[in-house]
Amino acid sequence: MERKSPARKWRVAGINFDHMHMGDLLREVFEHPDAEIAGICDADPARMTGAIEAFHIPKDRVFTSVASLMAKAEPDFVILCPATADHARAVEEVAPYGKPILLEKPFAASLADADRMIAATGAGGGRLAINWPLAWYPPHVTAKRLIDQGVIGDLLEVHFYDGNRGPLYHLADKVEVSDAEVKAAKPTSWWYKRASGGGSLLDYLGYGATLGTWYMNGRAPLTVTSVVDRPAGLEVDEHSITVLRYESGLSRLETRWGTFTDPWTLQPQPKCGFVLVGTDGTISSYDYEHHLHLQTRQHPAIHPVPVDTLHAPHRKPVEYVIARWGAGLDVEGPLSPALCRIGQRIVDTAYRSAEEGRTLELLP
Repeated sequence: MERKSPARKWRVAGINFDHMHMGDLLREVFEHPDAEIAGICDADPARMTGAIEAFHIPKDRVFTSVASLMAKAEPDFVILCPATADHARAVEEVAPYGKPILLEKPFAASLADADRMIAATGAGGGRLAINWPLAWYPPHVTAKRLIDQGVIGDLLEVHFYDGNRGPLYHLADKVEVSDAEVKAAKPTSWWYKRASGGGSLLDYLGYGATLGTWYMNGRAPLTVTSVVDRPAGLEVDEHSITVLRYESGLSRLETRWGTFTDPWTLQPQPKCGFVLVGTDGTISSYDYEHHLHLQTRQHPAIHPVPVDTLHAPHRKPVEYVIARWGAGLDVEGPLSPALCRIGQRIVDTAYRSAEEGRTLELLP
């Protein structure tokens, strides 16, 4: 992509409102001084009402057809937030236009779908970035800095526990939903449909697998063992535990819909986040907290370390991709399709392991 003139704002389109994070990402566009919402699109107009009102989007920028939006809005890049099982189809629909795509997590419902998206964006001449909101949390970014600086030696183990009360308990901007509303929505929600890629494993395991691979500097496990809890009457799981065997030892990734509290309101127990074990120390890095907790051989008593203050353009996904793509550069780290593909290999193998009830070698 050519570097844009500073006199012209980035035109950004948001397509598909399946995932409530579309509202959060559009807010970033709305608040970015060098960007504007060029158009939004969903087959169901009612799902766009909240965004139209919140961001004062005029009628001529609201579409129900992707082709019409791409022709009339002429976006510089596209944000996609479809149901997990529709990621590949959605990317393949947009990729031929040659525009960069910011895809909201998770990467895909399967490794085959991930490869379809990589191939489609490559063929279309565009770029692809996968947004993992945890990648912007100051504690987790600080933990990566400490690992890279060798503060805890060589990383041996990644322990991840994360989730929330359930995907229907909140809307964009973390607006809470009542128990009654959740109960009414659950039977028809895509989050609870197997064919749509629902379930806590597909929703959250990619976080641990992708950021864990980032912490491991791209190292992949040898084998994967996973079990899930699928409550009676549900098609999908609400709890999963996955064990990864690396050459260095074992790591554990746990996903949970049904935490006692949402971590952005009050941290539940177990706390949501990461515990990282190295040859010379350990780090606990919990979501939303203002301190890490560190121990090293030189200072073995666990002690708090303030998290780093993040600076533009490394605070949020929209400002980051604008900076990278505006400079003609690919994204790096957890947003990179190459690193995300390793995470997807882990997720795919975990899903199959849970289905088959046995340990599997990591898929190639």
